[in-house]
Amino acid sequence: MTAPQLAPYGSWKSPITSDLIVAGTIGLGQVKLDRAAIYWSESRPTEGGRNVILQLSDDTITDVTLPPFNARTRVHEYGGAAFAAIEGVVYFSNFSDQRLYRQTIGSDATPLTPALSLRYADVILDRSRNRLICVREDHRIADREAINTLVTIPLETPEAEQTILTSGQDFYASPRLSPDGSQLAWISWNHPNMPWDGTDLWVAQVQTDGTLGDPLHVAGGKEESIFQPEWSPDGVLHFVGDRTGWWNLYRYQKGEVQPLCPMEAEFGLPQWVFGMSTYGFASDQQIICTYTQQGMSHLARLDLTTRKLEPIATPYTSIAGLQVSENQAAFMGGSSTEPGAIVHLNLVTQELTVLRRASELAVNAGYLSVPEAIEFPTDNGLTAHALYYAPKNQDFIAPNGERPPMLVKSHGGPTAATSASFNLGIQYWTSRGFAVLDVNYGGSTGYGRSYRQRLNGQWGIVDVNDCANGATYLAEQGKVDGDRLVIAGGSAGGYTTLCALTFRDTFKAGASYYGVSDLKALAEDTHKFESRYLDSLIGPYPEQKDLYDQRSPISAVDRLACPVIFFQGDEDKIVPPNQAEMMVNALREKGIPVAYVLFEGEQHGFRKAENIKRTLDGEFYFYSRVFKFYPAEKIEAVSIDNLI
Repeated sequence: MTAPQLAPYGSWKSPITSDLIVAGTIGLGQVKLDRAAIYWSESRPTEGGRNVILQLSDDTITDVTLPPFNARTRVHEYGGAAFAAIEGVVYFSNFSDQRLYRQTIGSDATPLTPALSLRYADVILDRSRNRLICVREDHRIADREAINTLVTIPLETPEAEQTILTSGQDFYASPRLSPDGSQLAWISWNHPNMPWDGTDLWVAQVQTDGTLGDPLHVAGGKEESIFQPEWSPDGVLHFVGDRTGWWNLYRYQKGEVQPLCPMEAEFGLPQWVFGMSTYGFASDQQIICTYTQQGMSHLARLDLTTRKLEPIATPYTSIAGLQVSENQAAFMGGSSTEPGAIVHLNLVTQELTVLRRASELAVNAGYLSVPEAIEFPTDNGLTAHALYYAPKNQDFIAPNGERPPMLVKSHGGPTAATSASFNLGIQYWTSRGFAVLDVNYGGSTGYGRSYRQRLNGQWGIVDVNDCANGATYLAEQGKVDGDRLVIAGGSAGGYTTLCALTFRDTFKAGASYYGVSDLKALAEDTHKFESRYLDSLIGPYPEQKDLYDQRSPISAVDRLACPVIFFQGDEDKIVPPNQAEMMVNALREKGIPVAYVLFEGEQHGFRKAENIKRTLDGEFYFYSRVFKFYPAEKIEAVSIDNLI
């Protein structure tokens, strides 16, 4: 091995290129168990971001859905639970027409629903009545808020009239039939709540004619978030609730809600998408579950008789989409040094088997930065959390005394959370000589309800303070260059980014990915799921219109004095392009260096390989021009206005 070369931070040549990332990386999604078969979905950037359902059976992996089908639902715009696999049959929502289809391997997909402005998610099978039950979102009447209901879809007469089981609430999720088919459980919630604020858990008898009897309210309310109702094999209803301040496991038995394993840990997740799962039943008396503490996932076995929680050792720091049957489990697992994967766990032998990796790329550990979980002081005497990645490249060292530039990442949601899972997008930066700080600012999930609620009424303040304080903390420790701090984020993280660049002087440049610049425009022009979200994050609109003005970067562009690059999809319905364009035009007029990259055919988040490549290289190129360092490889230029 040759001695490392001397080169400034940012100028290191890395084997982790954008071409390598997009060519060898897929997105792993929903996991399902069906008898001996395992199903999952994967998003393929090289196929334009098409979501494909795969089946593993008899050691053979087969694509179930073939082109042009794209298994993705637009309910709530974010989707989730786009397919169900039951007794060898797959039912899925197709992105282009949002119809439900029935598919078996080797046969053509057949439509089950009419070609109308209807969307479907979270499908389950009602075997005894030969029908599907699912969430339906009705967009048939223009200029009116979509109507969400639980409906039945007959399997004998495809495209026949659908029956509404329950309606009247703004949102529905997680319909779940008891094992004998006699009871249906579900959750619902109403504006202005989001599902992590408060939801209601209901149970109703299924009548002989297939309709529902009077629903019984089991748990939840405006101040308690219910997550993932499930029936045990012997017909006992279980769920996750955060009445104690932490999402913990409960069951409803003999008319009482009983805690199963009280602890300061999160067994639940913010329901941005349908079908999230953190537990399942190996038997009547045994649950396999995953929970989060201090930003790290753990797998465990819960004995329902003794209430004892026994850890299950795995190498994974992030576990999602857990599915369980009698002797097996499957989930998406990720660690800091290996790509995420679909993983099978034999519950008898404890053997773990990787079924599919998000990337087959083998990267030498000498180019990989392992994250360090840090806590740092922030405003009001509180502590915030983040993951810190130091620059790492075995082929290079920086000149003596030089400190690295640092990219601060602000996640979306804003009620999401970053994790320590292997992320080639982060390693792209660290292997070129950037430090990265991935911030779980106040409002993030994984640290209890009170931490999550720090953002209530404080969006654009708490999140911004935490990102700025984390950057300053590391600069004061001498780990990074305080004059070369940049910030980037997407969606809600894009708003945090723009606020930090506008209302603080901590950062010298930034990148906004489909970020919010005008809160009033967002309040007036967004989809149903988030149409009242700002009530809790900012305040009621239009009653507190002045506050929306004060917190909007577009209203204070005169205070913004550093370069920004914007990336935007032209079909984004969640944060429409005009949000970026208003800010870009204002910066152009002010004479501040600004770049705007608009992607045709992209929505909220980029799925096409060529666009993912363009964002990685484009952001890096932008900073290289701002800070005047020279990338080691040739990168396609981005047009930058007002750059001297």
